[in-house]
Order: sequence, then structure tokens, then C-alpha cells
Amino acid sequence: MAAERVGRKGHSPREPGAALQRRQARVTARYDRGELQRRLDVERWMEDRVRELYGEQADKMPEEVSIDDLLELQSDEERGNKLQIMFTSCGQNTDEFIRELVRKLQGLHKVQVQRGGLEEAKQH
Repeated sequence: MAAERVGRKGHSPREPGAALQRRQARVTARYDRGELQRRLDVERWMEDRVRELYGEQADKMPEEVSIDDLLELQSDEERGNKLQIMFTSCGQNTDEFIRELVRKLQGLHKVQVQRGGLEEAKQH
């Protein structure tokens, strides 16, 4: 009887990261899934297009294109200018890609990581 009270049969001891993983899963559920999915779709689209543009010149690709950094800029024109600078090493015409990316960024909101989890910073 005492053995049954000490540990439950069939349950393994908790792993250190298990509670953290469960907690993070609950944090994201509080936010608009549609917004998170849209952001993920933009990121995937952008990664695919950048790979297409650079082809076998992967070593010339920008290290990171941060959606949040682009969203911090005040206007679409500023975003376009920053992207033009980032993609000067491409060697191909990136104008269409940049226009499409700037269009896809419209309506997205910057996501900030805070001590308590994710927080969506809506810009008005």
C-alpha cells in the first residue's frame, strides 16, 4: 500500500523541460491563431522566395530578415528601402519580391517576448 502512495504505476518521473513545453503551448493558445498562422505563412513564403532568388549563391543570402524589425519601421516605403539594401547582393531583380513582401506585412503586428510569455504589440 505504501508503495502505491509513493509513486504512481505507469508514470515516469517528470523531465525538467516537460512542464516548460506544456506552459509554452498554453501561452500561444491565448493569442489569435489566425494572426499567428498568417505570420507563419509570411515567414515560410519569404524563406522560399529568398532561396529561389539566391539559388546556389546561398553564401550571399542575408543572415536573417526579421519581420519584427520591418514592422518597427513607420512606412511601407521605409520597409522597401531597408529590403532593397538587404538584398543588394542578390544579383537578380528583387523589386517584385520586395513589393509582395511589403504587401504581405500589412496588417501584421509585432510580437514582443516578455517575461510572462509572448505579447502582441498592436500598432495603430
